[in-house]
Amino acid sequence: MNTTPKSMRLQIAIFGRTNVGKSSVLNMLAGQDVAITSPVPGTTTDVVEKSMELLPVGPVVFLDTAGLDDRSELGALRTGRARRIFDRADVALLVVEPAGWGSCEEEIVSTAREKKIPLIVLVNKTDIAAPSPELKQALREKDLAPILCSATTRSLRELAIAAVKDRLLTIARGGGGPKAILGDLVRPGQTAILVIPIDKEAPKGRIILPQVQAMRDLLDHGVLFLTCREHEYPGALAALKEPPALVVCDSQVVDLMVRHTPPGVPCTTFSILFARFKGDLAAYAAGAAAIRGLRPGDRIAVLEGCSHHAIEDDIGRVKLPRWLNETAGGGLKIDTFAGHDIPGDLSGYKLAVQCGGCMLGRAEILSRMGKASSAGVPITNYGTAISECKGVLERVLSPFPQALAAYRAALPVGK
Repeated sequence: MNTTPKSMRLQIAIFGRTNVGKSSVLNMLAGQDVAITSPVPGTTTDVVEKSMELLPVGPVVFLDTAGLDDRSELGALRTGRARRIFDRADVALLVVEPAGWGSCEEEIVSTAREKKIPLIVLVNKTDIAAPSPELKQALREKDLAPILCSATTRSLRELAIAAVKDRLLTIARGGGGPKAILGDLVRPGQTAILVIPIDKEAPKGRIILPQVQAMRDLLDHGVLFLTCREHEYPGALAALKEPPALVVCDSQVVDLMVRHTPPGVPCTTFSILFARFKGDLAAYAAGAAAIRGLRPGDRIAVLEGCSHHAIEDDIGRVKLPRWLNETAGGGLKIDTFAGHDIPGDLSGYKLAVQCGGCMLGRAEILSRMGKASSAGVPITNYGTAISECKGVLERVLSPFPQALAAYRAALPVGK
């Protein structure tokens, strides 16, 4: 659990006004001094992240934010960063004082509910004062059951930690989205083939993260798998006594994989698997249909989840733009945005293309998809876009009937 990537951890954001004890709550839950605490308002100036194993919940990331009522000189920048954390959060912890309820708390509750983020309210500093009647009334009106705590009093602290863990377990068990990357597509004892090119994206000595996670998922589901490079794929097929139950490849070699895969064998790509696991595959498939309508001069937003150093023949900055331009007849204007921040307004773009999302959580991916939808911009991801450019998207969507239907329904008339 200590080596679980951040993107696969439960993202827990801690919100509240300045000086209510958010950093003390983080230290309390982490069991160590992660964040600096001080009676001086505005001590937390940027988001503090702490990855840990929170038993019995599992791997989590705590995100301690600056107070949303910060009126210091840099307050606008601090609160802007804090508000953007809503896009990453799977769970929101709202820390309040016994007498503290106002516009700041109203904004946090409203935003969490708008974004459908589960909310836990912690009333801190209850060793100093009991919750006020006004606070109790505000919580009742919003149907919020608070957890009383004091981050600095041992007995109250232990009770609060147990209550938070219990709420988090309930939230984690009810989480949406597929529970498996691909293990639910193949029965235990069946065999899958994983086609993995070895190129500059995968330096010697390692395999890229989505492929490693797919392998672990197959092991967890009792599925046998055979791994090979693209030029070894025909030999791998021939080596099996029976056809594989599923073939998965890197998107860069999807056309080769489709060409050699027998018609009755389901096949797809790692990126499409992660589109289903992290986001909404049907929406991505519908977005890929918009590629057929691209024309020279159209603007495309490429959204990367990590800030890596671009290498020669980079998939997102070189290969994907080249394939999109070949499909559209050239002349596309492609902007690349890396990391957690994406444009606030996507309405000027004809299409948004999200990366595979191995470094992003499901909440953040869905938030990005929601922003594109609100702007009326189709959104797809690397795997679906590349497969569409190579003319094989219907084939690699065949294991996912709902996504395939969404793609066909979104195709331009006559295309």
